[in-house]
Amino acid sequence: MNCPQCTVQLLPDARFCGSCGAVIPAQPAAPVQPPPQQAPPQQHNQSAPPPLQGSSFRLDDDGRGTSRGGYNWEVRHEGSFALAVISLQAEQSISAEAGAMVSMSGNVDLNSEMKGGVFGALKRAVGGESAFVSTFTSRGGPGEVTLAPGMPGAIVGIEMNNQTFKVQSSSYLAGDTSLVVETKFGGAKTFFSGEGLFILEISGTGLLLVSSFGAIYRKVLRPGEPYVVDTGHLVAWEHHMPYNLRKAAKSGFFRSMMSGEGLVAEFTGPGEILIQTRNLAAFAGLLKPYFPSQG
Repeated sequence: MNCPQCTVQLLPDARFCGSCGAVIPAQPAAPVQPPPQQAPPQQHNQSAPPPLQGSSFRLDDDGRGTSRGGYNWEVRHEGSFALAVISLQAEQSISAEAGAMVSMSGNVDLNSEMKGGVFGALKRAVGGESAFVSTFTSRGGPGEVTLAPGMPGAIVGIEMNNQTFKVQSSSYLAGDTSLVVETKFGGAKTFFSGEGLFILEISGTGLLLVSSFGAIYRKVLRPGEPYVVDTGHLVAWEHHMPYNLRKAAKSGFFRSMMSGEGLVAEFTGPGEILIQTRNLAAFAGLLKPYFPSQG
């Protein structure tokens, strides 16, 4: 600090100038700055992350849960050789596609019936499914049922909440007995195409177990967005989504044949589609040259 009159350098707390005797006015105290307020620590949400935006298929990422029917379920050996383990309490039941059972406890009662009557069974048989539906009920105490599809691939559990999905007939594995499963014809065009796209319409509230050949790829479409899927790769989709069955190449039948692609489904959003990463018909075609000839 300097004297305001003779400019001699002074001590910081000087009251007068030792050179000229001038009185040094008191300096105002510097305002004390309050310490910066720290933002409150963020609360970490320990719950599961929110589902995919626009997603309607509530898939259990950890592969286990408790159904609305009260029984516990778990997918073990996830991947190509997944196995669904159902832990039933006394008198609890689960429905499954005929032939899906791997093992069960001795007190589990198996009942097979033609669901939907003769006409319903006929539709299921034409659609490539068994005419019968199996129902497993634990009698007198807890019991276990293990289920698996006939082809290698994933198994996922979908918690349905008053929803309706369309599912490829070969992808349905099991579900709550309260779910309504109906076979629907995919349209005359599928009949004349030679591929035949018979689908299941599953509605209600409860657990639905679906399987895939390979892994499952989830695709969410924006409103008005078109998307094309080979029918051999379809697993499930929202029932309200419009779709058109056509040849893979728009330019003509010959180019579709040359591309090696068959019938495709062109969807229009909004909605979600579950797609399997492998095609069972294409895989069977790869193995066909290795089968012994009948001739």
